[in-house]
Amino acid sequence: MVVAGTRGPAGDTGTLPFPARLTSWLVAIVVWYLIYRSLQPAADWLTYGLLGLSRSSHVGTALNFFVFEIPKVLMLLGPIVFFVGILRTFFTPDRTRQMLVGRREFIGNILAAVLGIPTPFCSCSAVPLFLGFVEAGIPIGVTFSFLISSPMVNEIALVLLLGMFGWRVAVLYVGTGLGIAIAAGWIIGRLRPERFLEEWVRDVRMGVSEDDSASQTVTWEERVTAGRTAVREIVGRVWPYLVVGIGVGSAIHGYVPVGLLASFMGEGVWWSVPGAVLLGVPLYSNAAGVVPVIRVLMDKGAALGTALAFMMAVIAISPPELVILRKVLRVQLLAIFVGVMAVGITVVGYLFNAIL
Repeated sequence: MVVAGTRGPAGDTGTLPFPARLTSWLVAIVVWYLIYRSLQPAADWLTYGLLGLSRSSHVGTALNFFVFEIPKVLMLLGPIVFFVGILRTFFTPDRTRQMLVGRREFIGNILAAVLGIPTPFCSCSAVPLFLGFVEAGIPIGVTFSFLISSPMVNEIALVLLLGMFGWRVAVLYVGTGLGIAIAAGWIIGRLRPERFLEEWVRDVRMGVSEDDSASQTVTWEERVTAGRTAVREIVGRVWPYLVVGIGVGSAIHGYVPVGLLASFMGEGVWWSVPGAVLLGVPLYSNAAGVVPVIRVLMDKGAALGTALAFMMAVIAISPPELVILRKVLRVQLLAIFVGVMAVGITVVGYLFNAIL
């Protein structure tokens, strides 16, 4: 949505009439679509035409994959991040915390998991968010549903999965991510987790702090600006990981035989799912780096459930986040957190291998 007073697509600073704004955006959408549809022919022309590489050669297929996937993913990522940036102006961490205050468990777990998707969250904010939720009197299990959902179900992974696998896999990713967050938070809540908090955290005074942002009115001009800022910051931050991830995927795509990966990540290998989870837990990457690799693993014979389990373990169980959470959680609760999530991801992997 574009509002009066914002810059138009051509960079003008004046206020355009509504018909002119609408026309300019429609033209931009058409141009975007035409460019997007021409990416594969352009990649084929560059690698097989201009460079003269063979379609059956390792280097030809690898380079073609690399040249096609990078602009494709960036073109998908930009618009989605823009609209998610607008959506996030409605869900600040303080507002999210107030929405969860007083919610009963299970209902609170569901709401926390859903709110975790649009709410900004990163490893560095784990402790402040956790303390804020504890101070507001939100149950620990509900808090964990939020802490699991926010990094696991993120817009970058959703865009990449949508672009590389289609809407069915993207919906499965969101649904299973929410399911794991809800179930893991509910299970942790049943284990009396308060006894495993560090003592100084238990002494935090219970009560709801005033949400200063709630009284502020955000205009649509500011929301659009937030969307543009999100594109600049998020895309600017993740594109190196994206290039590396697609580069690794290109190498696998061009050089790794199909049978090799199918032999230990295929549906018939019973230990492939827990093995993928155990491999993914200690790795540290974001969605931009791991999803392109998942695409190629599946092309080479890896089962969908195994590939998704690996991706979820890499994204959701982040070693930096665990190190930071150790400041407020005792080792027992941290181990329960990792264990419940790992089991949930493993179950999801087996489930999708069985039904898909």
